[in-house]
Amino acid sequence: MKPLHLVLALGLATAQFGAFAQAADITGAGATFPFPVYSKWAEAYRKETGTGLNYQSIGSGGGIKQIQAKTVDFGATDAPLKGAALEKDGLVQFPTVMGGVVTVVNIAGVEPGKLKLTGELVADIYANKITKWSDAKIAAINEGVKLPDAPITPVYRSDASGTTNIFTSYLSSASETWKKEFGAATTVSWPAGQGGKGNEGVTATVKQVPNSIGYVESAYAKQNKLSYALIQNKAGKFPLPDDKAFQAAAAAADWKAAPGFGISLVNQAGDDAWPITAATFILVYKDPADPAKSAEVLKFFDWAYKNGDKLASDLDYVPLPENVVSLVHTEWKEIKGKDGKPVF
Repeated sequence: MKPLHLVLALGLATAQFGAFAQAADITGAGATFPFPVYSKWAEAYRKETGTGLNYQSIGSGGGIKQIQAKTVDFGATDAPLKGAALEKDGLVQFPTVMGGVVTVVNIAGVEPGKLKLTGELVADIYANKITKWSDAKIAAINEGVKLPDAPITPVYRSDASGTTNIFTSYLSSASETWKKEFGAATTVSWPAGQGGKGNEGVTATVKQVPNSIGYVESAYAKQNKLSYALIQNKAGKFPLPDDKAFQAAAAAADWKAAPGFGISLVNQAGDDAWPITAATFILVYKDPADPAKSAEVLKFFDWAYKNGDKLASDLDYVPLPENVVSLVHTEWKEIKGKDGKPVF
């Protein structure tokens, strides 16, 4: 039997997109990180065009597997594939929006943004080296914050997760010890804590377990009114995790620096930069078996680039800059039909 929070999370995904399933012209699966904004975009797009989207919020690892198995029209991942992997599978990868991963907590009396943590402290908590909220290292940067002498329960993703890849990439950049012992990946060998499937599962577990800490995309924290910690950035500041801070982290990004736009935005310089910022990506085939379906996928995301910015911003996602959208449109020319011409 699935835990209740997973049943509820899967029920939400079905409720959000179930209405689209009968007329769904587009199918996708993968990352839970962008699920809130894809849901909003899908709802608005269907009203405007009549075309539906059936998106399974199953995690980046699942999305990669499904596009490789050709069971969906597109895959979605927060852990961008490397150039060699894209070439091997004949895939085109492009970003849709940017967002932030936040550390959410369930500590009685601690309001959102009142707790401060550094990257090394978060790494030590997840490495099971700091085990109580009353630890002197935490207390040292939280003067005046009443923290309990209680065990910390770290909550992590139990599935192969792009959000985990973002989070552990940040921990690896902030802590040499974490980098050596655990590294950055979609799954790691967590030494302690509880697992939850999807951003939905981590959110539900943190809400249920007192004195827990988890990591989720910021929209999940906002929608579920979770308390969160401020994380010290590279400049030594503690910015609020909002769209301005995510935008600041992406301000100097060189999107041409990696194949498929697969750059890292964690631990960027700047006083206002949120240190755990990332883009999320779509995967489609260069030579699709059904070019018409791939064209519909591109039409949907083209609509989102042109019309979805406010819906994204309302959830604290950061729309892509116009110059990056232009680069994406150029990349789309690689996606061709049977006649050798671009599908879009």
